[in-house]
Amino acid sequence: MYCSDYHTHSQLSPDSDAPLAQMAQAAVDAGLDELCVTDHCDLLSLQGEPVDHYDWPPAVAQYREVVPQFAPKLTLKLGLELGMAHLNPAASADIVSLPELDFVLGSIHNLSPEKGGTDFYYVPYPDSAACYAALDDYFTSMAAMAATPYYDVLAHIIYPLRYMEAPVSLEPYYERIRSILRTAVENGRGMEVNTYRGRTVAEWEPILALYKDCGGEILTVGSDAHVPGGVGKGIREALELIAHCGFRYICTYDKHKPVFHKL
Repeated sequence: MYCSDYHTHSQLSPDSDAPLAQMAQAAVDAGLDELCVTDHCDLLSLQGEPVDHYDWPPAVAQYREVVPQFAPKLTLKLGLELGMAHLNPAASADIVSLPELDFVLGSIHNLSPEKGGTDFYYVPYPDSAACYAALDDYFTSMAAMAATPYYDVLAHIIYPLRYMEAPVSLEPYYERIRSILRTAVENGRGMEVNTYRGRTVAEWEPILALYKDCGGEILTVGSDAHVPGGVGKGIREALELIAHCGFRYICTYDKHKPVFHKL
């Protein structure tokens, strides 16, 4: 079974201090075949302020330095997690035009600007009503982002749930999620199964069912690791779940082209 972790962060993300070399060594120690670093580029800051660029030179320099240190025992790819790409198409197009870029996760981390633009991590969730209000806004933004060409795979569709303690269910959103997934499939894009460092695996089964119903085949798996200890967490369990749900392949990427590995 080909094991890849396609959602990881290094010291170039604002919420990580880990050098890429340490993340790569952790991937080797975890027995992974491939690692993609997907540092954050959000077009809204944590407080909702607009961002219109990404500082590529440090990311490229770090990547070029580390790749030869781990060849051939680990395939290392250069990725990006681009948040809220639909808010600024011109900036998004420029950011993802880097020739060395292999892979882009399309994510939603913030409330829409109309709702204040705050990162979901900082949004208060005092009760279920607040949770559902945030989820309404989240899936509206995701639908807009899914229709853009500035990503390869939809990132962590169930993302806000990790911050919500009140009892909530995604069942009321299944039709909206199905529509989002259908848009991605029709545009040749895929979906990520994000293990949240091994904490969320089983939760993906109904989402995988919706994706399969839409004809989806492109799947990546990511731990969302921000420290070396999180690299590879839940990856094998996620691959087992994906196979159980009737999928035959897992994907990695090379210059935005999916590479299929048989499960």
